[in-house]
Amino acid sequence: MKKINPQALLIAKYLNEWLEYHVPSIKACSPHTKRNYETSVALYVMFLRSVKQISPKTLSAQCFSLENMNEWILWLKEHRSCSPATCNVRLSALRAFLKYMADKDIAFMTSYLQAETVPNQKTPKRKVVGLSKMAVNALFTVPNQRTTRGLRDYTLMLTLYSTAVRINELLSLKIGNIFTDGPKPRIIVIGKGRKKRPIPLLAKPVQYIKQYLTECHPNPNNPDALLFYSKSRGIYVPMSAENVNKLLKRYAAIAKKICKEVPLNLHAHQFRHAKASHWLENGMNIAQISYLLGHECIQTTMVYLDITTEQESKALETLENEDQRKLQKKWKMANKGGLEEFLGLPLIGAAD
Repeated sequence: MKKINPQALLIAKYLNEWLEYHVPSIKACSPHTKRNYETSVALYVMFLRSVKQISPKTLSAQCFSLENMNEWILWLKEHRSCSPATCNVRLSALRAFLKYMADKDIAFMTSYLQAETVPNQKTPKRKVVGLSKMAVNALFTVPNQRTTRGLRDYTLMLTLYSTAVRINELLSLKIGNIFTDGPKPRIIVIGKGRKKRPIPLLAKPVQYIKQYLTECHPNPNNPDALLFYSKSRGIYVPMSAENVNKLLKRYAAIAKKICKEVPLNLHAHQFRHAKASHWLENGMNIAQISYLLGHECIQTTMVYLDITTEQESKALETLENEDQRKLQKKWKMANKGGLEEFLGLPLIGAAD
């Protein structure tokens, strides 16, 4: 019987170290990023097994060739219906894993360097649909604040807009990171790369957060409880972003009758984008906006706000200094055994 390639054992070892230790601990990536990395590598392994007939006995550094990676990108588009943006995300994750292996063992350096030469797919620039101040005000009139759900939803929308945090940052916000008393009310959110940043709270959000905690939250004195939690799963499990977007769309349908500027396909990210745009319109320093948004550089904020060349100089003056693919996610542990099981990866179902 043919023995397993020694390099295959190394790849399996490095993959486990990378996913279980390096990504969450050294790089301090979020669980979401870790899942994305795991899925991306699992898709490459699925390609190797199903298209290239690679097994644990034949897995080696040569499997990560330029030819294979280019063919994988085409396979993602043709057989998985992945958008160009999704293909770029998958490729970026594979590059990260190959870089980790190359840093550990020079035998994988060629594979990493070849991955760096695989061209990214061209993606059309997607502009966030604007949310005007009139639209925001119309949305705020819809929730019935006399009900528990209405008060929760109003507080969620108000906090989302007034702080411009990412939806996942808000949904992971614990009561212990909310400071409503004292001269400088604030929340402390955990952003990308597990970085903490304080966000100041204005008087109105402070008022409604206090009211929501007093009247609606089952355990407002528990610092580890989430501010916006899952009703069915308890105070330590966050509401899902999908549920937030569903409730926003319901409110948008009603608010549309009040203000035609309200987009029917409303989602949480539009509140963040809208607030950043309104800050800029009101003359806020672009560096302050960049910090509050959690961006690492001002240029990211420029691109995020879709600032044109003409607008850029004006904005700098204030310094004085994947369409989501429409496939169901399927995680089926069928056909046990083979390359995925050897590497400890989930077996991904075939695309519809």
